Parts: sequence; C-alpha cells; structure tokens
Amino acid sequence: MTRTQWAAITAVVLALLFAGTATVVGAGRDDGPAAPRTPAADSVEAGFARDMAVHHQQAVEMSFIVRDSTDDEDVRRLAYDIANTQANQRGMLLGWLDMWGLPKVQADQEPMAWMRMPMDMDMGPDDAGMDHGQAGHRPHDGSLMPGMATKTELEQLRRARGKQAEILYLQLMTDHHKGGVSMAQGCARMCAVGTERKLAEGMVAAQQSELGLMADLLKERGAKPRES
Repeated sequence: MTRTQWAAITAVVLALLFAGTATVVGAGRDDGPAAPRTPAADSVEAGFARDMAVHHQQAVEMSFIVRDSTDDEDVRRLAYDIANTQANQRGMLLGWLDMWGLPKVQADQEPMAWMRMPMDMDMGPDDAGMDHGQAGHRPHDGSLMPGMATKTELEQLRRARGKQAEILYLQLMTDHHKGGVSMAQGCARMCAVGTERKLAEGMVAAQQSELGLMADLLKERGAKPRES
C-alpha cells in the first residue's frame, strides 16, 4: 500500500464528508421545475434514502467486525474509513427522511422497488434505474439488496481471524460496494432532489475508488474478488 493510494482515498472521503455537511440543510429545497419540494413516501428519493441507509448500516457492521479480527493496519485503516464515511452518509439519509416528514421504514414497499420506477410515462422498467443484476436479486438469508452479505456470511466473518478475516472482509465488501454503486447510480439518474443526487454521485466516486484499493489488498494476500 503506497502513500499515494491512501492519500487518494482520504481525499475522496474528506471531499464527500465536506459536501455532505453542506447538502443536509438543502435537501428539502426545490431543484428546478421537475423537483418536488417534499418527496412523497413512495418516491425514488425516499426509497433510495431508506434502502441505502440499510445498505450502509451493514457496511459499518462488517467494518467494525474486521477491526476486531485482525492487526493488519492497511485493512483496519480501510475499515475505519468505510465505517466513518458510511455512518455519516447514513445519518444524512435518515435526517432527510425526518426533514421530509417521511417514515424510515415503508412496510408495504419491497426493497429496491424505487429502482423499478420509470422516470416518465414513456419509459419502461428496463430504461429506469434497475439493471439486470438488481432485477435478478431476491432477498434471502438477510441479504435484502444487491451486494449485501447474508446472515451466514456475517457469522463466518465474525468467526474468522487474521488473514482469513481480511480476505473474507475484502471480498464481502467488494460485493457490497458493487451493489451500492449500482444503487447510487440509480439515484444519480432518477433522483429529482439535487442535493441527494449529488450525494449519490459522490458515493459512486468514493466506492469505485475503494473497489480498486480492495482489489490490490486482495492481490497482496493471494486472493481476488468473488465471482459475480
């Protein structure tokens, strides 16, 4: 791991956190004639906020698990960065729901339903936010959305130690980031609230950068990402 790589990751994280702080207050403002002043409970904006908050919570959980399972400073530093960044973003997403007066849980709406919403009446589901991988995901064993680890995998991570824990964490987090990037790209295309859309764009940039870093860390340990 080089200083240049860590400097690049740190710069992305700091920029994202700074931008996030500046956007929380403005998340309820209008962003042009097409943007709702207050998103509806079943809107893309609310759905993304709810689902990404859940998605982020698991990333934070996995990062804390691995920090207690290895002494490797590179992996522990990455885990700290991911936990810190995603916990802050999760707070923004839930804060927006509070500000909009919307529930944090929508019992009658399945996870990822917002990504099947066409952006206008002339578009079908294939033209909206959902790609084929997301369309094929079925919730199972606690994995509610694309990239999320199952309860079985989380238990394996809790039991693992040392290099085994590092590899499993990096593989699970690689899958997690890939799913998160797809979700954020969906919001970047479909969210009408500009501040939320910009946060989603920042998520894409940061997580894609971390995907490259995790691939390098896996290679150093004689491993590679899991097959999709």
